Amino acid sequence: MAIDESIAFRPVRIAVLTVSDTRTLAEDRSGDRLVERLTEAGHLLSDRAILRDDVDAIAAQFEAWIAAPGVEVILATGGTGVTGRDVTPEALARVWDKEIPGFGELFRWLSFAKIGTSTIQSRATAGVARGTYIFALPGSTGAVTDAWDGILATQLDIRHKPCNFVELMGRLQER
Repeated sequence: MAIDESIAFRPVRIAVLTVSDTRTLAEDRSGDRLVERLTEAGHLLSDRAILRDDVDAIAAQFEAWIAAPGVEVILATGGTGVTGRDVTPEALARVWDKEIPGFGELFRWLSFAKIGTSTIQSRATAGVARGTYIFALPGSTGAVTDAWDGILATQLDIRHKPCNFVELMGRLQER
């Protein structure tokens, strides 16, 4: 697994959604971490929002960004736990065309090395909706760092071999 330097980097347009009943933009460390990581990697921040844990509002924001031509990837942080208010995976399931089950599995595997069996409380997941990738990450800065550094940094880099999500973007809506 390596970066093929003979291929030109292609920036991806990414929207960041923080799901939280308590955070404001000024206190959104996990959202800040994602924005920092994606921009340092050379990607473009398309939009950013914070929403309360409301399944209808989250699904509506996903739908708006899926329809927006300037958004290719959505990174959501928060609302992936097991409490009654954690509804981000349910909102994502309302909009996706296909689930990417390996994302959650790989995230929990990486997380297990750091937090042990506590990783079982994460319902991190991902899917594709009408050509837009959506990744639902836990709300901690450690979790978003693990997801970005361990999975997304390479999978959102067209130069990553043997394969990556970016090279498939043009084919996501094939029938």
